[in-house]
Amino acid sequence: MRPSCHAAVLAATLVSALLPCSTRAQQADKRLQPNEIRIPVDGTSLYARAIGQGRPVIVLHGGPDFDHAYLLPEMDRLADGVRLIYYDQRGRGRSAGNVRPEDVTLASDLDDLDAVRRHFGLDAPVLLGHSWGAVLALEYALRHPARVSRLILMNPAPASAAGLAVLRTSYLEKLGDEMDRQRAIMAGADYQAGDPQAVTARYRIHFKPALTRPDDYERLMSRMQAAFVRQGNDGIVKARAVEDRLMRDTWEAPGYDLLPRLRSLRIPALVITGADDFIPVDVAERIAGALPEARLVTLENCGHFAYLECTGAVRSAVDDFFGQPR
Repeated sequence: MRPSCHAAVLAATLVSALLPCSTRAQQADKRLQPNEIRIPVDGTSLYARAIGQGRPVIVLHGGPDFDHAYLLPEMDRLADGVRLIYYDQRGRGRSAGNVRPEDVTLASDLDDLDAVRRHFGLDAPVLLGHSWGAVLALEYALRHPARVSRLILMNPAPASAAGLAVLRTSYLEKLGDEMDRQRAIMAGADYQAGDPQAVTARYRIHFKPALTRPDDYERLMSRMQAAFVRQGNDGIVKARAVEDRLMRDTWEAPGYDLLPRLRSLRIPALVITGADDFIPVDVAERIAGALPEARLVTLENCGHFAYLECTGAVRSAVDDFFGQPR
């Protein structure tokens, strides 16, 4: 006679409880070891990294000329409750091989996201987008609302050309005279050629007003510098060209504005921003206000990298969000 499902579950639970603590810890550690894979797309492949178990969450990095490495290790702390699926977007990071930057568009980025979803056999995962990644998540959700169960928009970049104009005005005010120094670096031959040290020097200025605490700023810049060195000159120049094309497809497109269309999305959404983000809080407020089922969380003493600067508060916000009924 076959045991009932309840009996089988109870037996498994009892066996687990009887295992030595060290064995149970090893099993938990194994679940939290990342699995790295390649996902074929259009004659090339995307680098992907999965970790954790439970509800699937596809993580969309920002930039859009960065890769996912700047999100680690802090974002991984969510992996004890969900399955995080990161990938480097095409033409960036470890997804740059055999890619011509002119072939990367908003449309190809959206197709790649769908390829990641299908590769992992997911019907409707959660999409977690940081900065530019939030825009990519919204663009995808607008096209495929049935393929997204929830949205987490962390420190979202503007969802309209008007929002980008607000950001630029605020950014220039925050940077002050440092903007002239940043422009000089960007005009230099080393920066134009993708020299990692020149690129790092530029981003040290760019992100100076983006974080509230010096130690967090230095931690971020250290990992970004490592990523630039890993990319090398050619990879940096390629990613920069990809960013230029994606900007033309979104913020620089005439009349670009997702906000009116977001009102049609009946998807639970969590919008997280920092009170000290160098992207004005108004940008996140407008996105949250346009989404019918959105909740806005503004974190005090927190800048543009909430997952790094306010890890515990982000975890609490995400846990509360997942505790809400669908």
